[in-house]
Amino acid sequence: MGEVMENNRMQWYQDARFGMFIHWGVYAVPARGEWVMSDEQISVSGYQKYVRSFHPEKFDADALAQLAKEAGMKYGVMTAKHHDGYCMFDSQLTDYTSVKYTGHDFIREYTDAFRKAGLKTGLYYSLLDWHHPDYPHYGDRHHPMRDHEEYKNRPYDFERYLEYMHRQIRELCTNYGKIDILWTDFSYDDMRSDTWHGEELVRMIRSLQPDIILNNRLEVSGEGFGSLLSVHPNITSGDFVSPEQIVPPEGIRNEAGEPVMWESCVTMNNHWGYCKDDHYFKPADMIIHKLTECVSKGGNLLLNVGPDEQGLLPDEETEILKQIGRWMKVNHESIHGCGPSGIGKPEYGRITRKGDHIYYHVYEGQFGGIPLPGIRRDDIASVRLLGKGNVRISDSWITSNYPELVFADLGDDPVLPDQTDTVIEVILKTCDH
Repeated sequence: MGEVMENNRMQWYQDARFGMFIHWGVYAVPARGEWVMSDEQISVSGYQKYVRSFHPEKFDADALAQLAKEAGMKYGVMTAKHHDGYCMFDSQLTDYTSVKYTGHDFIREYTDAFRKAGLKTGLYYSLLDWHHPDYPHYGDRHHPMRDHEEYKNRPYDFERYLEYMHRQIRELCTNYGKIDILWTDFSYDDMRSDTWHGEELVRMIRSLQPDIILNNRLEVSGEGFGSLLSVHPNITSGDFVSPEQIVPPEGIRNEAGEPVMWESCVTMNNHWGYCKDDHYFKPADMIIHKLTECVSKGGNLLLNVGPDEQGLLPDEETEILKQIGRWMKVNHESIHGCGPSGIGKPEYGRITRKGDHIYYHVYEGQFGGIPLPGIRRDDIASVRLLGKGNVRISDSWITSNYPELVFADLGDDPVLPDQTDTVIEVILKTCDH
């Protein structure tokens, strides 16, 4: 019974396959990425000029939710608090919040807008806090004051910070309705699950939000896997592995060889937070290919946006999402609810599957028809191009030397209908799983 409930809790997430990460906060003002405070060793007092300048007037949560929805995304994850400690939500535990400084509860605006658009809502909360006086300063690997001798003997009470952190997460789990995903980020060096009082934290979160899905970063960071890959994971293992800026070469399995849920989180350029000088944007066709790759390997893609200091997305990000949306409008059936096909990767692209529906993603045009490996002609009920209609199975002499293969005949035009990714759907007469 417990396993059935567990599967039901994760089912929507596994079916969704595509979500929006939103990194936004005070760091949008200096516009040099979300790690600017650490990278440039800016003190709390030095960072305050950016805090005072952060007054976004153009953030439109409804417009952002609509953009995500039209891109084919099914959920969002927004930074409630990043490593700089500034809270984008209404906390009663500190004045260091957007409510106190700007009059806006941006997490409230985001959760309301995404729910209204029919999207699931996730929150990101940093375990690190470079603003809090009781978070380790000198000698910590990441703290902005890590090398500053004046902090060497400064007293701090880490237990007091942990109480603050736990109580803030309680606020998020109590005051914002149903939270579908919680990202806690991240563990490093000796700052890992027990250090965070992780077991106590997870029990509290799950008591307040029984259906919530947790990432694995109470135990590791983006480069780790954690106990989720063991046969008997710890309570702090989370529900999915979170590889960062990479798609796992062969998906992810646990020690018993069983597939484990995972989600690749990826930026559109090279920064999570807004960086005005970073114009190395990944083109939409590349992202579509990587989304398809994630699904074909049993994973999700969480694609990041980084609004600027006014709350607007860079034009490049908006255009990329719209291009992805145009492809998803036609081909969403090959992504949502799909997973691995059990068929080897074809040279021309990827294969995804949902029951007796197999989707061949064709990135490159082929001479003599498109080979459809892994199926027999007698098992096929229908073949069609998504968005275009039925296609013939080739009976040409050209393919007759390969009777073990089925070929789709796309007609006389050698150019693929969609040169980014033309999707051929094959429906089998019976599911062979």
